[in-house]
Amino acid sequence: MASLQRLVTSDDVRHVAVMPDVHLAGEVCNGTVVATGDLIYPLAVGGDIGCGMLAVAIDLPADAISSDRNAGRVLGDLYARVPSIKHARSSMRQALPECLLDLPLSHSRLEKLKMRDGLLQLGSLGRGNHFVELQSDLDGRMWLMLHSGSRGMGQSITEHHLRATRPSQTKLGYLESTQPSGQAYLSDVAWAIEYAMQNRLAMAVAVESLLRDLFGASTDWSTLIHSHHNHVSREVHGECEYWVHRKGALPASENEPGIIPGSMGTHSYHVSGRGAAESLRSSSHGAGRRFSREDARRRITHREFQRQMRGVWFDQRHLDGLRDEAPAAYKDVDRVMRAQRELTRIVRRVRPLLTYKGS
Repeated sequence: MASLQRLVTSDDVRHVAVMPDVHLAGEVCNGTVVATGDLIYPLAVGGDIGCGMLAVAIDLPADAISSDRNAGRVLGDLYARVPSIKHARSSMRQALPECLLDLPLSHSRLEKLKMRDGLLQLGSLGRGNHFVELQSDLDGRMWLMLHSGSRGMGQSITEHHLRATRPSQTKLGYLESTQPSGQAYLSDVAWAIEYAMQNRLAMAVAVESLLRDLFGASTDWSTLIHSHHNHVSREVHGECEYWVHRKGALPASENEPGIIPGSMGTHSYHVSGRGAAESLRSSSHGAGRRFSREDARRRITHREFQRQMRGVWFDQRHLDGLRDEAPAAYKDVDRVMRAQRELTRIVRRVRPLLTYKGS
């Protein structure tokens, strides 16, 4: 409550909406939406600018990976084609798309990072709650879902601009949107959002190639759902124009498609927004953490984690390192969905078949 109260009473904050998956995360909780008139709060966006979800249907029956052999082949190839940190082999690296090269970052240091870290990390997953997952819908069709963001670039951009913030009455740092420092941040946010989108697309193409090589499968790109849940944008709500910050919150305008994941052992949802005014046209971005990572590692044993993951393929060599991502570490996604029936409608339910996380 103290974190939310601090946010509500910060300078120029006009409206705060709290999503059902809200949980503590640094200075500003994940699962919050903040509307301001003129001020920008980088910490209300978070470090992983543009972090979001991608889902697309695969023309392959879900039972294609039901055997140990096939699941093992997929997991092995995912390590090679979708690295968790960076592309170590030059043959696997991709050139930065022109849309990222043509948009300059606001400082020479960030430009150097773009051509170094940005290049090496494009098409990489990251760690923590980022994942690649193969899933099945109720008709037995396979879906790819992945969760990742702007990698180290988003964090570097955030840290750079936090040095220029001024403290509000609650000490939460802000930038003025009309001043050069605020304009520079907004420009860099736009770049990071585009980078995050290109990063997810690069991974999706890598998985497409993997499944084509192993099974002759194709991807139905007409089904693509692609959205981000860490951003700030200028939006009109009612008769007022605001800077709307979403940190771990999904945009949910009327009929806007989105993805709400559960956990690595539980089902997820494809959704469509309802455009609820009270939530600033937003919804939860997932189930939300129930336990901190430290608490999860203390509470959840290896045996219990294996029990919770029964029926889902994952690399059990990393069982200990993944315990803080166990299903029990997250809230019940169905309860979250019931709590936000007025914010979003369910289009499709998918269950996990195979989960790959960075180690």
